[in-house]
Amino acid sequence: MLQVQNNGKTCTKVLVAVGGNLPSVRGSIKNTIKIAFELLDGESTRVISQSRLFRTPAFPAGSGPDFLNAAVEIWTSLPAAALMARLHEIEAETGRTRTDRWEARVLDLDLLAYGDEILPDRGVVSAWMTLEAAAQTQKTPEQLLVPHPRMHERGFVLVPLMDIAPDWVHPVLGKSVRQMVAALDPADVAEIRVSDLD
Repeated sequence: MLQVQNNGKTCTKVLVAVGGNLPSVRGSIKNTIKIAFELLDGESTRVISQSRLFRTPAFPAGSGPDFLNAAVEIWTSLPAAALMARLHEIEAETGRTRTDRWEARVLDLDLLAYGDEILPDRGVVSAWMTLEAAAQTQKTPEQLLVPHPRMHERGFVLVPLMDIAPDWVHPVLGKSVRQMVAALDPADVAEIRVSDLD
């Protein structure tokens, strides 16, 4: 079920990737992620479940210290664009700035899925999903893309997602998280390790 009624509001189930590899104004990476979990559990966004924390090499390789990554499942009454704005607000509250693509960062909140919606449409999302690697470093989407166009390629996203939504099916690919993890190159997940949140 991807939508429910809660206090007269329609709520949608969403998946969010959480990560960081630098201390923030809120403290250590682990503490920043804990605070992000707390801030995500508010009036318009309610955390249903959260994954374990995983230590993963920075992407792309050599771009900074190891990341800590997690995933959360949320019910929200916010439309997708408003939810994205809220995720950016939470990032800003921890001191996140945006200068370079794939830079080291104190907190990254990526909207992976918003129910089973494809935004803005299947053609645009599919084009970004098949974008050449070199172009990925140069181009930035000018609009919200859902589901996240690179999630199916990233072990640091899919491994935490396995903890909370292994049977969620990608609305473009028609594959579950379990199937997407199985399709990864083993080298992409070999260095991902569980890390304590405490």
